[in-house]
Amino acid sequence: MTRHQSRLIVTVTLLLAVSPVCRAWAGPPTDQLRAGVDRVVGILHDPALAGEPRGEQRRAAIGKVAGEIFDFDDMARRSLGQHWDRRTSAERLEFARLFTELIQRSYIAKVDQHGSAARVTFLGDTVQDDYAVVRTTIPLSNGSTMPVDYRMRSRGGHWRVYDLSMDGISLLANYRAQFNKIIRTSSFEALVARLEANEAEFAAASASPAGGKAQR
Repeated sequence: MTRHQSRLIVTVTLLLAVSPVCRAWAGPPTDQLRAGVDRVVGILHDPALAGEPRGEQRRAAIGKVAGEIFDFDDMARRSLGQHWDRRTSAERLEFARLFTELIQRSYIAKVDQHGSAARVTFLGDTVQDDYAVVRTTIPLSNGSTMPVDYRMRSRGGHWRVYDLSMDGISLLANYRAQFNKIIRTSSFEALVARLEANEAEFAAASASPAGGKAQR
């Protein structure tokens, strides 16, 4: 994961681990994103899910909500760009699974450990047909704020995030560039092997005595 990808993952984590404060006018995309945020906050504050003994149950609950907030299949497709159309149905399914696991591992681990009292401000959204951009800002430690935009798509009236950008830097653009380089300099199979290795490494770490706190 590149430095920009890591910063973006931390940023989306910050959004989903804090309490939103702005109630400015916004349409359904912002309302649905905010509702998802509220659900994650509820999980993090639920006494019945508190502590490491309930860690797996808590992280599973966070993962379920994340799957409703983010369109991981669409994100996987977009992250491969032009290479997606060249893949077989089986290859697409396996890549989408590995990509989803990659994002969710980073997301859930950081959400689960996040204890900041930082707060996010929803500024509203811009909607064009089935696409929308939800604009937010988050506070920085130096007292300034940073803009974070969430790109969403509506399917059946349900708005889900398919990309986000921090200071104009797209999460998917970073992954797409990295994946494209691996495929062009090696092969698609090499990319899948790297993702599988990452998955195996995480599984091994999780199985260790300190597994619940690994991968932070």
